[in-house]
Amino acid sequence: MIWKIIFASVAGLLAIIGNIPYLRDMFKRKIKPHPYTWFIWSIVSGVTFVGQVIKGAGWATIAFGLSEFFTILIFFFSLRYGFKNIPKKDTWFLIAALLGIIPWLITKDPTISVIIMVAIDLIAFVPTLQKAWRDPSTEKAILYESNAARHSLALLALSSYNIATMLHSIAMIVTNITMSAFILRKKK
Repeated sequence: MIWKIIFASVAGLLAIIGNIPYLRDMFKRKIKPHPYTWFIWSIVSGVTFVGQVIKGAGWATIAFGLSEFFTILIFFFSLRYGFKNIPKKDTWFLIAALLGIIPWLITKDPTISVIIMVAIDLIAFVPTLQKAWRDPSTEKAILYESNAARHSLALLALSSYNIATMLHSIAMIVTNITMSAFILRKKK
């Protein structure tokens, strides 16, 4: 039990460590978050957080809750400081992600909700991945690296292992590692 608390605390600390520099660089206009992606992530993270609480994630929810706070904060600030030249196809990703909420509203099952939200999350990630591929300087790797580490630790901190508590973290580990690779390739 003590290890789960330690893993959850370190994961929560990583949520802070990864997001503070991201926010700072956004205010300095060094990076430009994609508002569509951060909007969807705010919804997805919130639903996933609630689903994990309901399904018994335990101490791991510390990291998920902190992450949700920062995700909402970054979304609101991305409206002013974020990426402005949004391609038309990104609007289709936004619409697809928002339409994915309908089955969740109908089912009201935490497990089904998390599966749907993870699918939405992956769709929402596409515009930011494309933006980072085209212009890696518009993002900051530390956020995505710390997210991958945070989700890894959060998995270890879970009190209950099931689809609702694990799927989001597994998907985020993969996507955040991919995003980090896209950003870091600019240094090569």
